[in-house]
Amino acid sequence: MNIPKRTNWSREPWMLLSKGDLEIERQQCREEGKDLGKLEAEFAALAKLDLNKERHQQRAEALLDATANLPVRAGYPNREPSDLSGIRAARPSSVFLPKRRLSAAELRDKALGGWLGRACGCLLGKPAEGRRSRQIEKFLKAQKRWPLNNYFSLKAPAKLARECGFDIRFKGLFAEGITAMVEDDDLNYTVAGLAILKRWGAGFTPGDVAFFWLSHLPLFKVCSAERAAYRNLANGISPPASASFRNPYREWIGAQIRADFFGYVSPGNPAGAAEFAWRDAVISHVKNGIYGEMWVAAMIAAAYVLDDVSAVIRAGLAQIPASSRLAKAIGRVLELYRAGATFGVALTDISGRWHENRAHERVHTISNAAIVALALLWGKKDYEKTICGAVMPGFDTDCNGATAGSVLGVMLGGAALPAKWSAPLNDTLLTGVAGYNRVALSQMADETVALIRKIKN
Repeated sequence: MNIPKRTNWSREPWMLLSKGDLEIERQQCREEGKDLGKLEAEFAALAKLDLNKERHQQRAEALLDATANLPVRAGYPNREPSDLSGIRAARPSSVFLPKRRLSAAELRDKALGGWLGRACGCLLGKPAEGRRSRQIEKFLKAQKRWPLNNYFSLKAPAKLARECGFDIRFKGLFAEGITAMVEDDDLNYTVAGLAILKRWGAGFTPGDVAFFWLSHLPLFKVCSAERAAYRNLANGISPPASASFRNPYREWIGAQIRADFFGYVSPGNPAGAAEFAWRDAVISHVKNGIYGEMWVAAMIAAAYVLDDVSAVIRAGLAQIPASSRLAKAIGRVLELYRAGATFGVALTDISGRWHENRAHERVHTISNAAIVALALLWGKKDYEKTICGAVMPGFDTDCNGATAGSVLGVMLGGAALPAKWSAPLNDTLLTGVAGYNRVALSQMADETVALIRKIKN
């Protein structure tokens, strides 16, 4: 009998700790206000070792266990709880929302706007995922398509595409080959939110979210913080410990991109949307990682009843701790907008605070939330300007295009979104979620409205 060769899946990304992960943990601890003290020497020592060796991997795991037990230093200026009651106690004063009664047609149009707006924005940013802003600009300028105003084009010399990091083999991501919204984790999570609420209703728990992941999302469909949490869940570590145990990515963007459905199903109720988002986020994230999901969900809920982008952003901020790093970063973008800064000046300010060449800062919740706020504000309710403004700066392009497009899509409604962006998708969404492999975006909107009515009743 021939014994088949086995693949060591534990060597896949985010399954074992790498030197890059340790550097991310080091940066994360500093940002959380932890004093590493004597542990700095251990970080330096491990940076010189081969972490693929079991004894060194165990040493790296022990280091992460040690950092988890470090207290926040005295005088740290940010109040950043992860528990729901602590978050609520640290919120600013609430924002007034008008009592706006939406007709059945308006409700459905706005729900469809969210799904379409998210899908188009995600697809726009997907070819540029992982690319730096300079690469995006060089690629587009060579095609005389700068600034960005349409889906990326295949019409580029292969050499230029390679130099700029664009993989033109995946034709379904480019204008000439789009026939549907291709599978992407950003939309996988939106569908997962719908499926979770369909199964468990408004009373779903973090444990229900964990169960859904393990039974409906294959391990390699999730990344970074989600994969670390998935690994923990499979090993019997329940929420919220699943979010913090040996998880250097605990404040990365993953929870923020899972927010949207909780907003879609909570029209005019930012606090309810934020609570749904918290229940989802705590299985994989802490602190600002959680706040990012709550902020986006609350913004989308507010977008059903508000017509001003600044007011929507503030409604989102009203659901997270006022003294958090995230709230301060978004507040900074709002200040620049009120002061009359140009898009370029505001982007330079953001890029000076977070550097897209550093993985931790490129994929962090806060840096990308700032880009989303930038795109929404300077987009001035123009869908095309908004999603293009979310993608051109680099950072997490597909995530930011999706989130900005989602918020504005709900505000404007599906009928107002330009056919230039929505028509190429042919009302089709492909996902990696079991039971939802190929669905119509219009069907997702109908199911959203049905759930809104069920929750209200």
